Amino acid sequence: MKHINIIGIGTGNPEHVTIQAINAMNAADVIFLPVKGIGKEELAEIRREICERYITRSGIRISEFAVPQRQTADKSYAQSVDAWHGEIAGIYGELIASLTDGGSGAFLVWGDPSLYDSTIRIIERVRQDARLDFDYSVVPGITSIQALAASHKIPVNLVGKPVEITTGRRLARDGLQAATTVVMLDGEQAFAKIDDPDAEIFWGAYLGTEDEIVRSGRLGDIAADIQELRAEARQRHGWIMDIYLLRKGRDFEE
Repeated sequence: MKHINIIGIGTGNPEHVTIQAINAMNAADVIFLPVKGIGKEELAEIRREICERYITRSGIRISEFAVPQRQTADKSYAQSVDAWHGEIAGIYGELIASLTDGGSGAFLVWGDPSLYDSTIRIIERVRQDARLDFDYSVVPGITSIQALAASHKIPVNLVGKPVEITTGRRLARDGLQAATTVVMLDGEQAFAKIDDPDAEIFWGAYLGTEDEIVRSGRLGDIAADIQELRAEARQRHGWIMDIYLLRKGRDFEE
């Protein structure tokens, strides 16, 4: 039976890669490396650097593939994501089919495969194809949440209080609910619309890379500065990955 490893590689720092991940990479016959097109070449370069640094077994092949863009016209968010996943599943199926009988392949996943990444669910979708006989394993990686907290030197949670992990779209819709809210996938800077200026924000972009930027402070004081900084960084790089934590209250407050 063919085998696939879904390997978390952290947020861009090659030193985030765990020993378990290195061993899984070296056990593969083929590393499947995604290329996301113009403006995002750096993401592929980081994966290539990780392969060059840690693959020591001879004969391992790197197979690059183009990632299609999600089409949003005339579709709801759920419909566009479902169609996009279906298109990627077709590509994954072809890659897995190209493995020799008993061969193994690996997908290198930014951050951790369990957190706001769809590789696992897409692989499960591929498994529905009766023509493909394979199993898979998941290797965890350092998440952007961990990298953000480390860069800001903060714990994620307040003592005895809950943590919410959500998206910018839902934050804009539902507002700030939990004592600690981690926000991912926020292309619209929903934090600037939160009517709680005394909340604290801990923001970071390009975490783990040489281009890492972090800012923190009272939301009402620095929201506009973060928006400006984010726009400048996106213009400079052509892409941005950022995340932030919003906090209201203090430890031991009831």
